[in-house]
Amino acid sequence: MATKAVPAAAAPKALSLHLGLNAVSAAAYGGWSGPLAACEFDANDMAAIAVSKGMKPTVLLTKKATRAALLAGMRGAARALKAGDLFFLSFSGHGGQVPDRNGDEADRKDETWCLYDGQLIDDELYLELSRFATGVRVLVLSDSCHSGTVTRERTPAAATGEQRPRLMPDAVAMRAYAQNKAFYDGLQDTVAKAAGKAVVDPDQALAQLGVVGAAAQATALIGLFRPSILLISGCQDNQTSMDGQHNGAFTEKLLRVWNNGAFAGSYAQFHARIRAALPATQSPNLFTLGPAAAFLAQRPFSV
Repeated sequence: MATKAVPAAAAPKALSLHLGLNAVSAAAYGGWSGPLAACEFDANDMAAIAVSKGMKPTVLLTKKATRAALLAGMRGAARALKAGDLFFLSFSGHGGQVPDRNGDEADRKDETWCLYDGQLIDDELYLELSRFATGVRVLVLSDSCHSGTVTRERTPAAATGEQRPRLMPDAVAMRAYAQNKAFYDGLQDTVAKAAGKAVVDPDQALAQLGVVGAAAQATALIGLFRPSILLISGCQDNQTSMDGQHNGAFTEKLLRVWNNGAFAGSYAQFHARIRAALPATQSPNLFTLGPAAAFLAQRPFSV
């Protein structure tokens, strides 16, 4: 009697999205264009890693790195990917802040990625990440200020002839928010409504969770995450990520440690090696959301 052939399991699918902004639209930021030198290089280098690992990348550089383009890319990936698949997202550019409206931030400020035509609030990022299916692995690399946990404020580092901080100045942040107050306030209200969360006192929420930092903030806002999410970022909460001539400082060391794919350790070891290669003034951070222990033990960028 012939036996039925067992279909082979489908290979995991991988998509990636890479944003690099060497400037932003002055019209969206109170007259400030935030020139940087190396962010487009960073995005292209991350896309090259993605291609080398068999991923299908999308690259959004400066004027194309808009709010709509990022959200469309993330939502398309969330619809397309299933358990076992991988989504790789990288951002290189300025970090910013807007006043916290929904009470999920202990410092009363929401941190942002400065996209070309406006900021993406961290609440929005967490909501979009939560929309991936159970078992999808999501890797986020963020080479920007506020990127330790994509939260909290710090004392800016001084710019030099070769480097400048990837940080929207506080005065610019205040102007940009005042100019677009209804828009940014509305975004936070929309996220809270979509997440089904009432406005809460952040200190009370964090105390109930028994944990601190962005994982606590994101969980307080969104609830439990189904996908496995790993974020490795350019600096700690009280530090700045520095721009360079050819790469950001974080991305430069990441590329050196990766060594064209010769690195064979885990994500945890990858982070530790990158951190050891940078000065004490810029110490990359790592945190996870959802059931990410197995993901953290994998070789970086493995599909």
